[in-house]
Amino acid sequence: MNEALDIAPRPRVYLAGPDVFRPDAREHFVRLKAACEAAGLAVLLPADGNEDQSTQTPEMQIYEANMQRLRGADGVLANLASFRGLEPDSGTVFEVGAAVALGIPAVAYGVPEGSYAGRVRAALPCEVDANGVLRETGTGIAVEDFGQPLNLMLACSIHVEPTLEAALKKMAGLLAARRAQEAGKP
Repeated sequence: MNEALDIAPRPRVYLAGPDVFRPDAREHFVRLKAACEAAGLAVLLPADGNEDQSTQTPEMQIYEANMQRLRGADGVLANLASFRGLEPDSGTVFEVGAAVALGIPAVAYGVPEGSYAGRVRAALPCEVDANGVLRETGTGIAVEDFGQPLNLMLACSIHVEPTLEAALKKMAGLLAARRAQEAGKP
């Protein structure tokens, strides 16, 4: 038996997050890739618009390339740190939602400590109404207050870990369990 043929390829993880906007993005992705590889994971980096010279606009090139990478991923590692406000980057949230819809496990890191409602309350004037609902003062808009670190649609569909290292460990475990389950199928 050829041992090389018995070794399964490393699971592929798509890196989602606003990290592409960092001034040191290239160096940052080198560090992320090394951390993923140390955890036994192969990396699918987000597109930067320089993939091909098609007739598509740059934004469509990026969208199509990232969707192709998502479809080819075994997992999504998402930086859901607050970005330009109290919420994660909307593009990253879209990618996480696409992963969930495709049945691809997603693990997030970078989420601020505490609850989403607590962060809103610290940043905006809020008050609890007569029915016990937290609302923005002035607008009366309700603030989701389930004690979760993110909106319930994210908090209930993905795994949230406190650090990149913990997220990598969780992702590696999820993908190893999935592979073991698939290997055990008749």
